[in-house]
Formats: sequence, structure tokens, C-alpha cells
Amino acid sequence: MKGISKSFPGVRALDNVTLQLRPGTVHALMGENGAGKSTLMKCLFGMYTPDEGEIVMNGEKLLLPNSKAALNNGIAMIHQELHPIPRRNVMENIWLGRYPMRNYGLFKLIDGAKLHRDTVELFKQLEMDINPKTIVGTMSVSKVQSLEIAKAVSYNAKVIIMDEPTSSLTGNEVEQLFRIIDQLKKRGCAIVYISHKMEEILRISDDVTIMRDGKKIGTWAASELTTDLIISRMVGRDLTERYPERTNVPGKTLLKVDKLTSPIEKSFKNVSFELREGEILGVGGLVGAQRTELIEALFGLRAIQSGTISLRDKAINIRQPIDAIRHKLALLTEERRVTGIFPVLSVLENTVIASQKNYEQFGLLNDAERRKVAEQGVERLRTKTPSVKTQIRYLSGGNQQKVLLSRWLLTDPDILLLDEPTRGIDVGAKYEIYSIIAELAKQGKSIIMISSEMPELLGMSDRIMVMCEGRMTGIVDGKTATEEEIMRLAAQHTA
Repeated sequence: MKGISKSFPGVRALDNVTLQLRPGTVHALMGENGAGKSTLMKCLFGMYTPDEGEIVMNGEKLLLPNSKAALNNGIAMIHQELHPIPRRNVMENIWLGRYPMRNYGLFKLIDGAKLHRDTVELFKQLEMDINPKTIVGTMSVSKVQSLEIAKAVSYNAKVIIMDEPTSSLTGNEVEQLFRIIDQLKKRGCAIVYISHKMEEILRISDDVTIMRDGKKIGTWAASELTTDLIISRMVGRDLTERYPERTNVPGKTLLKVDKLTSPIEKSFKNVSFELREGEILGVGGLVGAQRTELIEALFGLRAIQSGTISLRDKAINIRQPIDAIRHKLALLTEERRVTGIFPVLSVLENTVIASQKNYEQFGLLNDAERRKVAEQGVERLRTKTPSVKTQIRYLSGGNQQKVLLSRWLLTDPDILLLDEPTRGIDVGAKYEIYSIIAELAKQGKSIIMISSEMPELLGMSDRIMVMCEGRMTGIVDGKTATEEEIMRLAAQHTA
């Protein structure tokens, strides 16, 4: 990729970027959110047309007006945000648009036997345990991620782009992905690997390119780099502390959950815990621990079969989100692009949507007041956006997360439920999110924070509640707990 530039309304996303890929190597692409990594790869995959520059493969200039052209030229991409067809089965999703056909008299119909056979062979080759006939909408996020990897491999691609491929995978699934990457390297594939996980980058990469503010900072051999070097080149400064100093002092019990149980058989059962004023309560566990299901039930998004929720020693009934909001609860969901933002609406609309009624006069919206509070939110959380009128989809993941935090802070919550608040966010933006969380706790806000990153739990939590297969297996002190202790509790009920 030579001299690639790309602009959006009010944003210069790429500025004269050059990237070279070598066959049979893993090339890590790193940078803070908003650095331009995903935009550069979308240009390579034909999703965006560069304003300037050219793409050359094996000495020939490529024209990539769309993703189909990229696939036809041996370029495949596994996106950070998964978009399968949920009501169709696995094999239909993998071979969509290129089903094997068979003549039946005057008609050509899909050859179902070959479709199944090819899928089984693909999974066998990749050592994946997935039933080709499973409806995709019933699968876990990690299984769908594996499916997307298999789909990319099925194109016999020469270049495979992996955008945060391990964000939803368990430890075993990550190891399986690395085995697949080794297979692809041996075939001569060039793999572009986008991740914020330093340990992964240093383990599997051959080359590392770092970007900042839409520009290429440089390319280095992975063997020459350390975590500290990568971070300083990403953020343009030394980041000496990963977590901010916390001065919050947890007070008396604010929320009490007693034997909360879901009506769904394989969901949370008999979960009891307390949350104190000004406390950050971390929630740890492996995939399938039912952590998300638990806090969604607290927010009224999931049914509760039995058990009680008490606020300030008074039992409350939360049947739907509006009940939770009335009781001053707020929820930041795990999948911000799917269940958080309204991508085609502005930063302003996304900020005020949960408190819209506060800006109404005589049945009309007071736009001046809405703009004022949205701009105050941008200033307070130091959100990077050209304007509050900019569509939120053009913001980086970290800045989108800040807008969502602004949205809920306008409802003046006492309790914030944060589900993977820094997922897919770079180290610099993570620190800013951590600082906001620490400041809110200092102000007396109570926070329940789910995280799959062990250092994050240990670095930010006053106490850590650990779950396994829907059950609470222990609560440990955040200051004295170890990763080994949390992992032991997280695997307590697994076979």
C-alpha cells in the first residue's frame, strides 16, 4: 500500500500511509483508537476507496471498488464487529454467494451434500469442533469468531486481515487461532494482525507497524520491540502507570443482591453479593460464566425467576430498563456498536437520548440546551470529535465509549454497570476510561465492572466477585488477590 490517504467529514483518517507485507509472515498493525488502523485495512479490503495512493500485489496494481473484488484478488478480512446471518446455519454463512450447484433436470439447485462435505473438510483441516448445521444465532460470540476465521481461510486468501480476532476468545480458543495462523504462514499467507494485546503481538508477530493520528510512525521487527517501546511509540509519550491512583473510600452498603436466579436453566443461579457506596466491584470469570446475563438482569433486560434486589435496605422490583433508570442504575453494554451507539446519529443525539425528556418544553425539544449538555460532556470526558454534530460512527472506539458514559452520567446514576468497558480500546484511551471510573468512584458512585482482563480487574477493583457457570464462587480483595486465585475460582465448576 503506497501513499494511502483517506478523509471523512471533518476527519483526516489516513495521511500518506505506506505498508508492505511479506508472504509467510504476521504483520502486526498497532496504534491507539483513531490511529487509522481499521480504516487502512478497509481500504485494502475494498470497503473504502482511498482518496490518494495505490495498492500493489505481486507487482500488479489492484483496483478494489468493493469487498468482492478484494476476495477475488485473494484478500480476506475478519472484522472486529461480527455480522453473520443469524437465522441461517454455519455452512450457509461460510459459503454464502458461492454455493456448490447441481443440475436437477431443467433447474440448478444448491448441492446440499457437497456443501456439508466441504464444510466438514474445512473444519477438519482447521481442527475446529463446530456442527455445520448449527443455526448461527444460537452460537456464542467465540464460536461465531471461529466461524469467521474458517470463512476467511475458505477463500484460499493470500492476505488475511484479522481485526481484534481474540477479543471474544477463551485461552484455549486463542491457542487454536495461533495454530491456524502457523498453518497459514506455512502456506505463504501474509497476515495483518490488529490487536491491543501486547503479549499476543510480541509472541506471534514478525513485523510491527505503529500508527498515530492517521500517520505511519514506523515499522520494526517484532524481536526488536518491548511492551514499553510499543506503548511509547503508540501514544507518543511514556506511559509509566497503567492504572490511575484511586482515592475512593467505599462506604455503607448501597445495593444488596440475594439468591438471584434466572429462569433459564444454564444461566445464573443463587447469586448473592453487596455493593457499597463509592466502590468498584470487579466481576471476573471465563466465557460462559453468565456475568453479562447477571448485570443485564439487574438492569431489567433479562427475567428473574427468584431472589431479591434491595437498594438502601429496601426491596425493589426491576422488570424493565425504565425501572432500573428510575432507581438510578445505568448500563454500559459489552457490544457498544451493536447495543450501545446509534451509528447514524450524531454525538449530540447519542449523548442525550437516555435523558431526552429533560430537554422538552411544551412538547418541543430545546435544541440549544441539548447541544450545551452534549458539548459539556465532550469537554468533561475529553472526547475527541470534530463537533457534537458528527455522526458517532466516525469516532474511534474509545471516544464512542466516552460518549456512552456521557449519556448515562446525564441520568445522574448512583450505580454504573460496566460490561467490558475497555474492550477493543487502546492503552492510552484505556487509561482515560480508568481515570473517569476512578473519579466517579471518588465522587461516591458505585460501580460494577465486568472484565475479562485479569490485570484490569486487579488494577481497578476494590473487591472482585468471581463467577463460574452461573454461580458466584468467591469474592476477593482487589488489593491482595492474585491472578492464580481468581483463575482457580473462575474454573471451580468446570470439568
